[in-house]
Amino acid sequence: MTTALDRTLVAIADPKRRRALALLGERPRSAGELAEALGLAPPAMSRHLRTLKEGGLVEDGHPDFDARVRIYSLKDGATDELKRWLAETEALWTHQLAAFKAHVEGGE
Repeated sequence: MTTALDRTLVAIADPKRRRALALLGERPRSAGELAEALGLAPPAMSRHLRTLKEGGLVEDGHPDFDARVRIYSLKDGATDELKRWLAETEALWTHQLAAFKAHVEGGE
């Protein structure tokens, strides 16, 4: 079973998607704006945006003036689970490395 964290990690694995997230961090944008900024064809951008949505990182909406246009933005709290996992992983490695250092320095 794929967890939300797994989907998030898949979504951020691609450099184009990470760049799209950085652009969306500046302001919401249409798929066309993102495709142009990233030098991607619209179908490729659509696939990347689908992956970002499945990863729970972005959401889309329609502006009042045109229901045909989708505007993408970062989803609030989308990286909370990722941050928690990273903090737990860092704590585990810090503990493991400290124990290894103590073992090596103790000459055991």
